[in-house]
Amino acid sequence: MTNLKVLISGASVAGPALAYWLHRHGFQATVVERAPALRDGGYAVDFRGEAHLTVLRRMGILADLERVRTGMGSMSYVNSAGKPQAKLPADMFAGDIEILRGDLARILYDATRQHTEYVFGDSITSLTEDAHGVTVSFEHGAPRRFDLVIGADGLHSTTRRLAFGPEERFVKHLGVHCAIFTTANHLGLDHTGHAYRTAGRLVALHSARHNAEARAVFYFAAPPLDADRRDVARQQAILTETFAGNGWESDRLLQDMRYAPDFYFDSVGQVHMDTWSRGRVALIGDAAYCPSSLSGMGSGLALVGAYVLAGELAAAHGDHRIAFERYEEEMREYAVGCQKMGDGVAKLMVPGSRALATLLNRYYKVMLYLPGKNMASKIARKAAENITLPDYRELDRR
Repeated sequence: MTNLKVLISGASVAGPALAYWLHRHGFQATVVERAPALRDGGYAVDFRGEAHLTVLRRMGILADLERVRTGMGSMSYVNSAGKPQAKLPADMFAGDIEILRGDLARILYDATRQHTEYVFGDSITSLTEDAHGVTVSFEHGAPRRFDLVIGADGLHSTTRRLAFGPEERFVKHLGVHCAIFTTANHLGLDHTGHAYRTAGRLVALHSARHNAEARAVFYFAAPPLDADRRDVARQQAILTETFAGNGWESDRLLQDMRYAPDFYFDSVGQVHMDTWSRGRVALIGDAAYCPSSLSGMGSGLALVGAYVLAGELAAAHGDHRIAFERYEEEMREYAVGCQKMGDGVAKLMVPGSRALATLLNRYYKVMLYLPGKNMASKIARKAAENITLPDYRELDRR
C-alpha cells in the first residue's frame, strides 16, 4: 500500500464517510473543517433505495439513523390563513429514511473520531504538489505534508478552487436561494410540515426532533446575490426584505430568525465538472457533483461516492492515478442521473408568477387522485438505485 496519509477538507457528510472507509482499508485520514465544531441543525436529508441502504448497513450505522429518524408524515400546502389546501405524501420527499443533517453529521463523527484526526476551526489556503505528495498550508496551523488531498467541502469548495480554478467555472446557479433555521414548534405540528407558496417565494415549517422543535425553511427566486456567505446580518436583511408582509407565518418566523442558533443561508446550485481529480487532489460529494439541495439526492450521493473512492484506493493499493480514474468510471453516470433530479425543480418550488403558483397549488390538491400520482417518487428511487455497488469488503484491513 502507498499514499496512506490522506487529508480530507470538510466534516459534514462526505468527509467523515470517506474517513470511515479509508480507515477500514488501512489508510490514515485527517479531516480539517473551517467551522469551530460540528454544525448542528440544518435541513432534513433522506436516503432511498438499496444502494443507499447497503452503504449504511456496511458502515454499521443504519440502526443509529433509525433511532433518530424524523418520522415525517405528509406535508400540507396551506393558504394565507393556514388552512390546508393540498397534502403531499411522505414518500415524495422523505425517502426510506429521513434524518436531520446535523444528526447525520454527529453519527458519522462518532463512528470515526476514535481513529481519525479532526482539526476544527481551520482551512486550507494553498496546495503545493510534487512527485511524492502535497504540501498543504492552513489558515491557522503550520504547513503539513500529505500523500493525497480530498475535497469534501461542499458547493463552495475551497479545495476545488485551489486545485481546479474559480467557482464560477463549475457552479450552475439555479436561480433560487434558501435559508433554514431552528425555531419553536409553535403550530404544534405532529411529524408533519406546512408550506405556503406565493410568486417566487415559499416558506415552510416542519416539526423536528419528535415535535420538540421545528425547522423554518425559506426559498425565493433571485439571481446570484452580492452577499458575503459569512455575513449573517446581511443575509437576514435580504430575507426580511424578501418575505416581510408575505403572509401566513412569514413575519412571525422572520422575528424568530433573529434568535436562531443555526441560521443557514445559501444559493441553490449544481456542480458540473469534466473531471473530479487533478494529480493528487480529488473531490467528492457536493464539491464534485452537487445535485442541489432540491434534488433530495445530495447526502446519499455523497455516501456512495465516499464508499467508492475509498474502495478504489484500496483496490489500487493506494495508486491514486488508477483509483481516481476508476472512481470516476463507477460514479459518473450515477452522479449525472442524481443531478437530473434537481433540474427543473427550482421553477416548480418557487414559480415566477402568481398564476403559476395558483395553478400548482390547485394541481397538488387533485394530484393524489390522478393517474401517475407516484411518478415523482418512482423516478427519484430509480435515480437513487442506478448503480451497482462494487463489494470492497475483502479489502478491509481493520
